[in-house]
Amino acid sequence: MRDAAAKVAAILPPTPLFVAEIRGVPVMFKAEALQPIGAFKIRGAWHRLTALDAEQRAKGVVGFSSGNHAQGVAWAAKRLGIPAVIVMPSDAPALKREATLAMGAEVVSYDRMTENRDKIAAHLAHARGATLVPPFDDPWIIEGQGSLGIEVLTQAAEMKLPDPAHVVVPCGGGGLAAGVALALPDAQVVVVEPEGWDDMCRSLEAGWIEPVGDNPPPTACDSLQTLRVSPLTFDVLSRRGATGVRVSEAEVRAAQRWAARRLRIVVEPGGSVALAALLAGKVDPRSDMLVVLSGGNADPAAYSAVLSGVD
Repeated sequence: MRDAAAKVAAILPPTPLFVAEIRGVPVMFKAEALQPIGAFKIRGAWHRLTALDAEQRAKGVVGFSSGNHAQGVAWAAKRLGIPAVIVMPSDAPALKREATLAMGAEVVSYDRMTENRDKIAAHLAHARGATLVPPFDDPWIIEGQGSLGIEVLTQAAEMKLPDPAHVVVPCGGGGLAAGVALALPDAQVVVVEPEGWDDMCRSLEAGWIEPVGDNPPPTACDSLQTLRVSPLTFDVLSRRGATGVRVSEAEVRAAQRWAARRLRIVVEPGGSVALAALLAGKVDPRSDMLVVLSGGNADPAAYSAVLSGVD
């Protein structure tokens, strides 16, 4: 993980670490929404693709994602001269699809609720002899995402802030949460998911992997719509004693507005769920707490409606 952090630091400046008060308590915020692709996913993608040898690079990579991992893989692939194919749901935000295409990746669409993206991507990778780059179920990806935690430790020391003892992090498949849990082994990790898409919460509570329930509700948090977490991320988080909470769509919108007003940054729905949990009182703020704002690729029309208070 330290190697991953060094690789990321060699090509990207650290994202800002802000301090702002919630109910009178100063809390640290890591603004991953300000990455070049607008999300933390650039970390894992860069760490994974730079590990490929010349023969693997020539054959290309295949990823699957609703948008942020797609952009991370496309960004890294373009910089390294690697052909990239991304399997994306047909209902992925147009902003994320267009950004992925603009970086030179090929996009293959699928139906999120009726088709299996893992199987589609695996078939494409096998047919092309390419390397499969999943969004979270991969040690390299988890290590890359964990570089965030190591980066925060350096920043906190420079800013004379405490080392994070509590971390609140958005969770889809759990790659970021697992990476941070490994990078900050002494911190208590709380994962946050949208209501109805709470597979990691359900799994941590049960002690074994539980998928989301039948007919999950619509959610604006497209980046967190994972139907079932992986054994790899679940194992890391369960062994680290992580816990989870759920937030509503209204609480997510309130968090987006708060981030715009107080931090002056755009945060997409899935990237704001950790903040939403604090603002809603589901997690108590602490002065040694780190809250991750994981992405900022918000649909312009939807974001405008949120800022206007249209629920």
